[in-house]
Amino acid sequence: MPDATQPAPRIAPLQPPYSPDVEESLRRWMPPGSGADPLLLFRTLNVHGELASRMRPLGAGILGHGTLAPRERELMILRTCARAGAEYEWGVHAVAFGAAVGLSEEQIRATVSGSSADAVFGEGDRPLIALADELHDGAGVSDALWAVLAQRFSPEQLVELLVTAGWYRLISYVINGARVQLEPWAARFPAR
Repeated sequence: MPDATQPAPRIAPLQPPYSPDVEESLRRWMPPGSGADPLLLFRTLNVHGELASRMRPLGAGILGHGTLAPRERELMILRTCARAGAEYEWGVHAVAFGAAVGLSEEQIRATVSGSSADAVFGEGDRPLIALADELHDGAGVSDALWAVLAQRFSPEQLVELLVTAGWYRLISYVINGARVQLEPWAARFPAR
C-alpha cells in the first residue's frame, strides 16, 4: 500500500498475483529462503523483465560473491546511496546488513551526514568513505586517494569497489527517478 507521506511512485511496482515468469524472477532477486515479500525495487525493475533478468547477476555477484570484506562493501554501498539521496536502498542495507557486518548505529548514521574525517570512522573506513565521495562528486578518484587504496586493496578489489559504487549509483537513479516507495521496515535517513 502506498505511503501517503511519500510522493506517488512514477512507475507502479508489479502487484500479485504474479505470472509464473514474474514469480520466478522475483524469487531469484530475493535472498534464498527469505520468505519475505519481494522488495518494491525488485517489483519495479521487473516491469521490464528482460532488463531485470540481465541486471540480477551483477547485483547478486556484488552481494554474494565479492572479494571485499562485507563491512567494506556495506560502507561503500551505504555512503554511495546516501550521497545519491537514495533513502530506500540506504535504509534496506542499513537494516539488512549494517549490524550484521559490524557497523555501529553511529557509523551507519554517519554514512548519511558525516565526512571521511569523522572520528566515528576508523583509519580503514576513511578511504572508503572518501572514495564514495570522490566518485559521487567528480566521477573519478584522485591520485592521492588511489595511492592509499592501492596499499590496502588488490587490483581485483579496487575494480570491485568501483563497480559496487557504480552499481549502487545506478540503483539510486532507478529508485529516485521512479520514486520507489520506502519499505515500511527499512531505516530512514537520520534527521540532520
